[in-house]
Amino acid sequence: MEKPISLFTVTLLFLLFNQSLAIPGTYNILELGAKPDGKTDSSKSLLSAWAAACGSTKPATIFVPKGRYFVKQAQFRGPCKNRAISFRIDGTLVAPSDYKAIGNADFWLQFHRVDGVSIRGGILDGQGTGLWGCKASGKNCPTGTTTLGFTNSNNIAIAGLTSLNSQLFHLVFNGCNTVKLQGVKVSAAGNSPNTDGIHVQYSSGVTILNSKISTGDDCVSIGPGTTSLWIENVLCGPGHGISIGSLGKDFEEEGVQNVTVKSVTFRNTQNGARIKSWGRPSKGFVKDVLFQHATMINVQNPILIDQNYCPDNINCPGQVSGIKINDVTYQDIHGTSATEIAVKFDCSKKNPCSGIRLEDVKLTYKNQPAKTSCANAAGTKLGLLGTNSCL
Repeated sequence: MEKPISLFTVTLLFLLFNQSLAIPGTYNILELGAKPDGKTDSSKSLLSAWAAACGSTKPATIFVPKGRYFVKQAQFRGPCKNRAISFRIDGTLVAPSDYKAIGNADFWLQFHRVDGVSIRGGILDGQGTGLWGCKASGKNCPTGTTTLGFTNSNNIAIAGLTSLNSQLFHLVFNGCNTVKLQGVKVSAAGNSPNTDGIHVQYSSGVTILNSKISTGDDCVSIGPGTTSLWIENVLCGPGHGISIGSLGKDFEEEGVQNVTVKSVTFRNTQNGARIKSWGRPSKGFVKDVLFQHATMINVQNPILIDQNYCPDNINCPGQVSGIKINDVTYQDIHGTSATEIAVKFDCSKKNPCSGIRLEDVKLTYKNQPAKTSCANAAGTKLGLLGTNSCL
């Protein structure tokens, strides 16, 4: 005869099964009215959990169980009493399918003036395909909204997050310090307009590790005021590559410095390692940049500096870039170019590029050594294999 299960055992199993509810400081959005049906607006439940966590003086976790949760829009504003708020997302947050609902907003999900926020896991579905179609048709469409933004925030950690089909940029960090992204996945169609994977500007101490970014624009775009940026072990493609810029849109503009891009694979991208600036006056600069251990697979412009960026020939024809580019190293760059010219330095006549270093660069085009093209660029080459350097 089997021994009956004791009341103690039943109670223990119940507590273990509901451990996410039993842990003090955990706010389960299901308990706050959210529904995992992908249709019911769960914005208020999510914001209620945030209000409770933000107002707490002890570490807090906001828990999003499995399921699809429709969120029209949410702003998580600080400063908070709490500097240890963790989002544990097992499910998917879903943006409105009607792009007009939030298409003119800056952000779908925004954190502002927060400190010590972390996000673990989860999927953010921006449902941007409708807006992409509108833009492709040539109709009058909203600009689109960024999926996830952090502004004026510090000590941010994001791990295992997936961002799908953003209307515009996927993740943006503006005015932030000490940010670590690890195991992030970004996915959008190769022809989706302006869907940059990760954009960083006016921020310091941002680290991007072990991530995969497939999108219709830059995998990582680096804007003015970015310092101490580290990117390592990233797979990029499709997309426009990793780009510093475009810079020099404004005359009064902060520079970009101390950027390391290491162990990155570019597959079927428009560009690889790119620096671009508008062809007009600016006080900005780029210095202390290292592109190291990069693999290029069928990349149209593996190494590119373009200081004559002038979209639609508006506000810049006949002018020259004021951005000063100095101390940029390309080390151990190898692979295949989709065009004959794999290395192109098109620098400013007024402010030539200086301190450009090519070390152990081996790029081929149709199984032949690829070519380089230089204008207003000075530097050195070392151990250059397979590429006829113009420096």
